[in-house]
Amino acid sequence: MDARTLGLRTRLLISFALLGVLTATLVAGAVYYKASNVILQKAQDTAVTSLTDRLAKLFPLRDLPPSQDRLDQIAGTLSNRLDSAVVVYRGEKSAGSLDPDMFPAELRQAVTSGQVVWQRMWFRGEPVVVVGTELLIGAPNGPAHASGLEVYLVHSLSAEQNSISQIQLTAFSYGVLALVFAVLLALLAARSVLRPVRELDEAARRLGDADLTTRLAVRGSDELARVAETFNNTADALERLVAELRRMEADARRFVADVSHELRTPLAAMTAVTDVLDEEAPQLPGDAGKAARQVSQETHNLTRLVNDLIEISRFDSGGAALVLDTVDVAAAIAATLRSRGWSDQVRTELPPRVFARLDPRRLDVMVANLVGNALRHGAPPISVRLGANADCVEILVEDHGPGLDPAVLPKVFDRFYKADTARTRSEGSGLGLAISWENARLHRDAAGREGSLVAGNREGGGAVFTLRLPREAHPGGK
Repeated sequence: MDARTLGLRTRLLISFALLGVLTATLVAGAVYYKASNVILQKAQDTAVTSLTDRLAKLFPLRDLPPSQDRLDQIAGTLSNRLDSAVVVYRGEKSAGSLDPDMFPAELRQAVTSGQVVWQRMWFRGEPVVVVGTELLIGAPNGPAHASGLEVYLVHSLSAEQNSISQIQLTAFSYGVLALVFAVLLALLAARSVLRPVRELDEAARRLGDADLTTRLAVRGSDELARVAETFNNTADALERLVAELRRMEADARRFVADVSHELRTPLAAMTAVTDVLDEEAPQLPGDAGKAARQVSQETHNLTRLVNDLIEISRFDSGGAALVLDTVDVAAAIAATLRSRGWSDQVRTELPPRVFARLDPRRLDVMVANLVGNALRHGAPPISVRLGANADCVEILVEDHGPGLDPAVLPKVFDRFYKADTARTRSEGSGLGLAISWENARLHRDAAGREGSLVAGNREGGGAVFTLRLPREAHPGGK
C-alpha cells in the first residue's frame, strides 16, 4: 500500500511502533547475545577447570597399560551428577554409555596431539560442552610424558540453557512492553500533532466556503504555531482583498445601473424624436434621409443596449425574479417569431400541448435572442424544434452556417464577447446570449436543478443551441 494513502495518525503509529520494535530488538538482542556468551563461557571455563583439578589428583600415572578396572576407576573419579567421563586407551574405553566415536573427529585429533580442547555442541538432545585432554605419565626421577590415555568430559549445559531461555523470555517481554509504550507514545504524539492539523483543515474548509472571518488559535511558538500565524495573516489579507473587490464590484454594478436608468429618460425622448424622423425620412432628400434613418437605427440599438444593461444589473444584484405562469410552449415560441416577423424565415417543429410553468417574458427573450443570433451569424435554413419529457422542455435552435469555432465555444456566453473581434460595430450588443444563459439558470425546479443553455455544432455543419427548462419552475428562482 502506498504510504500516501495512509492517514497521518496511522503513519505516526507505524513509525513509532517500528522504532520501538527496532530499539527493543537491538537492545534485547545485544543483551541476549552478551548474557548467553557470558553464561556459556563461564560454564565452559568451569568444566575445564573442574577437569583439570580432577586430573591433578591422578597425576602422575605409573601403571601402564591400565586395566579395564583402572579405566573404569579413572572415569568414575572424573564423573559426577552433571559430568560424564569416558577414558580411552589405544581403542579400549571405560565402561559406560559414552562412545568417543560420538565426538567430532577434529576434537579427537586435537586431544591426541596433546592439547586441552573443548567444544560446545548438542549431544543426545541437550546442550553440552565436551572437554578433552591426554593424561600424562611420569617416571620416578624424570619428567612426565604422554601416556596415551584420552580423557573426555561431557558437561551438561541444561541449567545454563534454561537461564538463557529465561533471559530470552525476559527480553521478549520487555520488547512487547516497549512496543506498547511506543504505541501509547505515538497516540499521544498524534493527538498533540493532529489536533492543530485538524483545526487547520477545518479552518481551510470554512475559508473555502467563503467564511472569511475564520481564524486559528495560535498556541506556543513551534512550527505548527507559525503555520497558524501564517494562515491567519493570509486570511486577513484575503478578507481585505475580497472586501475591496466586492466594494469595487458593487460600485461598478451601481454605476452601470445608475447610468442605464439615467439614460432611459433621454432615450425615451430620443425615441419619440426618431419615430417622427422615421415618418419623415422618406420625404427627406439624399443624405438627410440617410442620416435620419441612421440616427433612428442607432437610437434603437442604444435603447436595446441600455435595456440589456439594466437586465444584467438585475442578475448581478440578485434582483431578477421569475413571474411564473402556465405556458403553452409551442404557442409562445410561435408568438415570439410572429411578433418579430421571423415566421417565414424559420422552420419549426412545435408539437402541440406542451405545457410548462415558466416565466413567459423571459422565455420570449431567450427564444428571440437565440433565433436572432442564428439569423445574424448563421445561414438558412434556421430551425426551431421543441421536445419535452416529464421533467423538462427542450428547445433546439439550429442553423446551417459555418458553425462555432472550438475556441469560441467556451466564451460564447461571456458578456460583450464577439467571435469576430475585428468587427467593432454590429447590430448586437454582445449581451443577448449572456442574458439568455442567465435566464435559463434562473429557472429552477423544487429540487434545485437549474435550467441550462448549451452551445455546440451540428454534425453536418452549423451551430446548435440547446435550451432546457424545468417544466415546474420554482417561484423563488435563484
